Amino acid sequence: MVFESKCHFCDVCKGEGCIGELPGMGGAFESEIFRLNCAAWSAYEAPEGDLPRLRLAPMTGAQQNIGFAAEGDFYPAIVGAALDAGIGLSIGDGCPDEKLLFGIEALRERGAKGAIVVKPYSNEKIYERLEWAEGVTEAAGLDIDSYRIATMRGLVELYKKNASDLIAIKKRLRVPFLVKGVFRAEDVEMMREVRPDIVVISNHGGRVETDRASTASVLARYGSELARYAGEVWVDGGLRSRRDLLAAKGLGASEVLIGRPLVTALLRGGAEGVKRLLAESYGYAPEPQPRQATAALTA
Repeated sequence: MVFESKCHFCDVCKGEGCIGELPGMGGAFESEIFRLNCAAWSAYEAPEGDLPRLRLAPMTGAQQNIGFAAEGDFYPAIVGAALDAGIGLSIGDGCPDEKLLFGIEALRERGAKGAIVVKPYSNEKIYERLEWAEGVTEAAGLDIDSYRIATMRGLVELYKKNASDLIAIKKRLRVPFLVKGVFRAEDVEMMREVRPDIVVISNHGGRVETDRASTASVLARYGSELARYAGEVWVDGGLRSRRDLLAAKGLGASEVLIGRPLVTALLRGGAEGVKRLLAESYGYAPEPQPRQATAALTA
């Protein structure tokens, strides 16, 4: 695994060391939303109890954003580390197509399944991409917000999806349908009509040009409402401690996606570094048996 890290290895990843670095590990608006994500969880109660389920967040762009010498080296490394650590898996989509294909192959090599999250292309192109992942798909859907990612501009044609677009995709699937990037009031209202199996409150780790708010505040405001429209509510963005995980669960999240901290742990210490991070920072112990699909299909 050869890389020249674009991560600054801050003691705690909270958006301070990579301001203005996009591409890179930073976020939009000089990492303002990234930093809001990280800071906001402490404002909410964290009732003791079981942790929410944990899942690797879908990430691509290992060369541009992380510093890997070869894009294809990243996916088997991060998927394998997450699988060995006992957390759920997901793979993302990017330009060129090899990024998604590398992720799919990493799942196949390990005989594993994950959440397949693609960009908001035309529906026909989305169907094609989801077909590539047949046999390794635990849940499938798209990042509805990623048409606003600055690093994707000019590379591919992405669309702002409406409820009809999403319902058509849902009807084509035989696995739970996931909508990631629900963040603004208009997104929440659209979920009322779509009724996905899984809603993921997300602003792409603060990398999307969207409302200047945190995923914690959106979960606090809309989590209960979204739970009426979807089988499960998941969240990502700035969760850095066991307390943050408990706060997310207290606000209604059944699953949490983690991105940058797992990448940093992988760069520092490989698969063992990922296990160590999950144990020391999140108080997470691997599940004793293989994970099952996380959401039942809705009617």
